[in-house]
Amino acid sequence: MKSLITLENLLRIAGIGQFAILTASALVPKVLDWKTTLKPLPPFLRTLFWVYGIFIVLTIVGMGTLTLLNVHAMAVGDPVARSIAGFIAVFWGARLIVQLFVFDARPYLTNHWLKLGDHLLTVAFVFLTVVYGLAALRLTF
Repeated sequence: MKSLITLENLLRIAGIGQFAILTASALVPKVLDWKTTLKPLPPFLRTLFWVYGIFIVLTIVGMGTLTLLNVHAMAVGDPVARSIAGFIAVFWGARLIVQLFVFDARPYLTNHWLKLGDHLLTVAFVFLTVVYGLAALRLTF
């Protein structure tokens, strides 16, 4: 019997999962009350903050889309697809490091849902780093 756990299927989950992460990203401005919190900043810095956020969202949309359009190429190790997978692995690996060692979200995790969401994001960052790392290194099982 053919296993359901293949690199190709894991990449599909990873591609879709990045769009799920954007759901959490959409909640950030409200949960962190950016409207009030950023108000003391000069207009340029407020705008810069929003622009950075938008570019991060566009990057994640691009990574998810590239994955879903090129799942097979990533799974079989086409050179360009491996390079893309390597970039995505580094992106999510860096985000995992920030999650674990830079951000202290505890003051904002004011209810069980936010705490659960924070833990789920950490799990997602680990999953994405590992799956794309496997694809970049062309390690299959």
